[in-house]
This record gives sequence, C-alpha cells and structure tokens, in this order.
Amino acid sequence: MLTNSSLEKTRFAPSSMSSDEEIYQDHILDHYEDPFHRGHLKTATHAHEDKNPLCGDVVRIELDLEEAGKIRNLFFDGQGCIISQASASMLLEEMFGKTVEDIKEFSAEDMLKLYGPRLTPNRQKCCLLSWKVLQSAVHSPVNAE
Repeated sequence: MLTNSSLEKTRFAPSSMSSDEEIYQDHILDHYEDPFHRGHLKTATHAHEDKNPLCGDVVRIELDLEEAGKIRNLFFDGQGCIISQASASMLLEEMFGKTVEDIKEFSAEDMLKLYGPRLTPNRQKCCLLSWKVLQSAVHSPVNAE
C-alpha cells in the first residue's frame, strides 16, 4: 500500500539523471535562455527560413559571407521549442568564423552529436531544423535592392 510518507519519498527522490545528462540539460537551457547571435543581420548576403510542419517551429538564418566563402557573421531568429531554438544557437556558435565548405561538410549526424542528448525521431526534426536551414542559406543569396 502506498502511504503519504512513501509517496512523498517517491515524489522528492533525487533525479535519476546522470551528471553528464544534467550538464547537457544546463548547456541546452543556457543556449535557449541566452542564445548566441539571435536577431537580424543588416549586412546579410545570404538567408533562408524554414519550419517544421509537424510542430510549427520556425528558424531563419542570415549569413554575411566573404567572397572567399568565409563566414564573417551569422545570426538566427525564430520561434519554437527549446530543442529547435537552442540547437540553432549551438550551431551558429559552432560555425562562426568557419567557411561554406565547413558548413557543407557538417552532417546531420554531426549536428545531433553537437546537440548532445539522444532524441526521438520527431524531436530530431526539431534539432535538425537549423542545420537544414543553414545548408540552404549558403545557396540563398539575399537580393540587393
């Protein structure tokens, strides 16, 4: 029989998460609450936006690329779950100062490793949204007006 005392012990039992999982959780929350380069880039030379039709998450990435293909600057904006927004921040931090070739070589598997915790297939789509947008952004020049 479950008593109030045993119920309280169960409810407030220490977390079963390992210390590695807790570090990942903290890292993800840090990127969600204080994202790297969130906003708009007035000097963008390339940009792309897409959404996850399953949940409605949206990510837009704007790039300022040098002629030689080096990333001078990059920003993202969007709305959605913690996974989609934190992974966008993580990805841009990882790609800052790299080249278009580095972006092209960075695989979906690399993105999932960068994010950290294992995700269900539907949640992987949230994580990979920014990766997909970045892969398209390098091929999407902004029209000069």
